[in-house]
Amino acid sequence: MQGRVNLAEIYRSEYGRILASLIRVVRDFSLAEDSLQEAFAIAVAQWEEKGPPPNPAAWLMTTARNKAIDQIRRRTMAENKHNEMITLGTAEGSAPVSSDSLRLIFTCCHPAIAPESQIALTLRTVCGLQTEEIARAFLVPVPTIAQRIVRAKAKIKNAGIPYEVPEEDQLAERLESVLTVIYLVFNEGYSASFGANLLRAELCGEAIRLARQLVALLPSETEPRALLALMLLNDARRSARTDEKGELVLLEDQDRTRWDKAKIEEGRALVDAVVREGPPTSYAVQAAILAVHTAAATSEETDWKQISALYGVLAQINPSPVIELNRAIAVGMADGFEHALTLIDKIELPDYYLLPASRADLLRRLGRNEEAAKAYRSALKLVSNEAERRYLERRLQEVISG
Repeated sequence: MQGRVNLAEIYRSEYGRILASLIRVVRDFSLAEDSLQEAFAIAVAQWEEKGPPPNPAAWLMTTARNKAIDQIRRRTMAENKHNEMITLGTAEGSAPVSSDSLRLIFTCCHPAIAPESQIALTLRTVCGLQTEEIARAFLVPVPTIAQRIVRAKAKIKNAGIPYEVPEEDQLAERLESVLTVIYLVFNEGYSASFGANLLRAELCGEAIRLARQLVALLPSETEPRALLALMLLNDARRSARTDEKGELVLLEDQDRTRWDKAKIEEGRALVDAVVREGPPTSYAVQAAILAVHTAAATSEETDWKQISALYGVLAQINPSPVIELNRAIAVGMADGFEHALTLIDKIELPDYYLLPASRADLLRRLGRNEEAAKAYRSALKLVSNEAERRYLERRLQEVISG
């Protein structure tokens, strides 16, 4: 039983990096995925009895590579496929390579691939996210995401898109998509779409690692540093977001002594530098909002007027209903809950549970418990994470009994 538990943890933490390195060797997305799935299936059988090997990631990489060789050998091969098999058999190294994940992201974000397909494919391959999880991040149906992934793989294969970080003059056309993908990876780790746990720490760590690599690759670009700051300031609060039972703790109720001071200092320094260097950008403004939050020693000391003003700037840079929802909440904390309700009622996000949940919270604060209960029930119909569901259920019981 212990082997199975370990394998599940390894899948969550290592799948993306192993697959990225396997794709570098195999040069075929589907073959790499199939081979890695076979390797995991073998591991389930073998590790159940013997336990995991000393280096599980290297074992999985080697087993998957051998499975790829077997699949190629079974094909009716032209000479080029024969050469490919020789390359696979003599490829150096059996462990995942750190830079492969970044290479894979740039491959997935090639401009020949539609932007929405770029992001879906990267989340599937680099992070091993399930189609349902990606669909939740995009707020679109699961079949739509599945089709995007299939189309993106076909485009890479048919167009012969190289597996590499592009030359400097080609980086700009892919940078925005790469940044978007890395942030979506972080968000899935910070607030998991499905499952009993709110957090997937390995995804947060992977996103921060990739952002650091991107900053090192493009030291003069401000947006990679702004994104790194944003993720560090968010991640600094991660351990305080749940209690000892794994239950959700809202920002205003968090024990701020549990926040990671080193990450806060690094994040704030990055924000300060980015803001000084040029006009505000989306990630820089989001990071600045978090910097204001982390500057407050207590929830009561939070400068909500400054936060609501920053959300106003962000809404001009990157208009979206999700940003408008966050701005409405900040306005409510700064200028009154009734005002916030007026703003929220104008927002359309039909499948986003945080819209009715935010409305329910404002109604609860106003003492309008019957309306709050109705809004909490609406949110419960949409929420998919069990920790978030339990929080909403507790709030619903409070307003019903209160």
